[in-house]
Amino acid sequence: MRDGAKRSEEVLVFGLLGNPVGHSLSPKMHRAAFQAMGIEAEYVAFPVVNLEQAVTGIRGLGIRGASVTIPFKEEIISLMDKVDRVASVIGAVNTLVNDQGVLTGTNTDWLGLKRALESRISIRGRRVAILGAGGAARAAVYGVMAGGGEPILLNRTPQRAMRAARDLGCGWALWEGLGDLNAHVLVNATPAGMSPRGDECPVEPELLSRFHLVVDMVYNPLRTRLLEEAEARGVGTMNGVEMLVQQGAEQIRIWTGMEPPIQIMRKAVIEALGGEDED
Repeated sequence: MRDGAKRSEEVLVFGLLGNPVGHSLSPKMHRAAFQAMGIEAEYVAFPVVNLEQAVTGIRGLGIRGASVTIPFKEEIISLMDKVDRVASVIGAVNTLVNDQGVLTGTNTDWLGLKRALESRISIRGRRVAILGAGGAARAAVYGVMAGGGEPILLNRTPQRAMRAARDLGCGWALWEGLGDLNAHVLVNATPAGMSPRGDECPVEPELLSRFHLVVDMVYNPLRTRLLEEAEARGVGTMNGVEMLVQQGAEQIRIWTGMEPPIQIMRKAVIEALGGEDED
């Protein structure tokens, strides 16, 4: 355990920085983990209005660590005292650690996606089409590459896809060219379909039959329209729950040095969504 990770005289505070954060189940997941681990800790979702002031507040309040979500994963890099190699390569931070006022940024999203995908398929040698070019998409690219796969980025703004592809050393394609792209897996790394925008589908449903597996990084709702459309065409699907759980588990390892109760974390998320873990 890291120094001071469990001390009876204080309740450790962790948080989520994002906007919006009302849909997030990270608080339920992390609280369930801390309780099962016997750690006196709280995890709070902070709807951030001013990121710079929020980061200052983390130092001032002694918050031990935080998750970072939309839309701050890239912006927060400039506010860190240190950024590790992985987060620097990805160009996005989803996890920060506060060590006596020194803030270090890292990224666990890539590992969450890699482990989620590997629970269903072998990534090695597979071509994976990734929708988006933000922090989540960049992490997805890194995860696929780490698993030996071939990621292809697509974004509605070609310049963003080109820039991300150049930074990460992967391929890219025009969004409109998805129907001509030969890929085994499609990953949605955009917010399309996320509650309360559940009716949105990031691509034309007719294109989904081209893929063997469609993965949505969105986990709320459990069954996005993208996944429903894929299922209707006989395509395998995976929601964002396993990625959420795996990246959160890695955050807890980083924050505490302890092994997290992954099954308890997964159960907390699924129960909060009112479903069963079919993935």
